[in-house]
Amino acid sequence: MIIETDRLILRPWKESDAEDLYEFAKDPRVGPITGWPVHTKVEQSREIIKDILSKEGTFAVILKSENTLVGDIAIMVGNNTNLGLPEDEAEIGFWLGVPYWGRGIIPEAVKKLLSYGFETLHLNKIWCGYFDGNVKSKRVQEKCGFIYHHTNENKPWPVMNDVRTEHVSCITKEQWLNKDIKV
Repeated sequence: MIIETDRLILRPWKESDAEDLYEFAKDPRVGPITGWPVHTKVEQSREIIKDILSKEGTFAVILKSENTLVGDIAIMVGNNTNLGLPEDEAEIGFWLGVPYWGRGIIPEAVKKLLSYGFETLHLNKIWCGYFDGNVKSKRVQEKCGFIYHHTNENKPWPVMNDVRTEHVSCITKEQWLNKDIKV
């Protein structure tokens, strides 16, 4: 499935995206703050595409004007989430390559996935979280209408072999319908 906005194409990942993924994922400002380790070689990025990014609901974010892969966004439903949600709820996760920070790309993609989640998947609530220190992710969530819900302290994070503080927000379908946040 391909989803479009005015500036973006959200499409499934391809193994041929490995080199582009590696260019962003080798930057220590991208992965660790979002919960995954820095990539050390293109082959690692290719394996991540095959094993993780090829899952249903996960999209490569393509900037139309440059026809360039710039990041990732996913909508994970029910038990496929990090939060263990009921089947009528989902979690959105995302990251963006450093050269594209500050352009409103991820808020645009998140708003589109909110629309997709509520209108097409008929979800009742969508969740999103960020780890301590990830102020960019916090700001995206605020721009997109998410409301703070709770904090998980001392959460083991095996992917990074550490313990983190995670702040969790959500938006209900009713809240979304009443806000002017659509793309």
